[in-house]
Amino acid sequence: MRQVTLSIPDNKYPLFMELARSLNFVKKIEVDEDSSKEKVLKGIKQSVKEVNLVKAGKLKPRNARDLISEL
Repeated sequence: MRQVTLSIPDNKYPLFMELARSLNFVKKIEVDEDSSKEKVLKGIKQSVKEVNLVKAGKLKPRNARDLISEL
């Protein structure tokens, strides 16, 4: 059995997945759900959650110098 990795444009992805699922010889489809756009959105969502926790007093704010030193 062989494995193939493909990069599909976002606008063609639904059509490709429909086609791939319709092929009876395809045994397994693994999807990388964490595209770079999705990773950025997850990071932003996590940041907003942390900011809200800091505002609510449930999380200690970070020092800007510590943040910059991590970069």
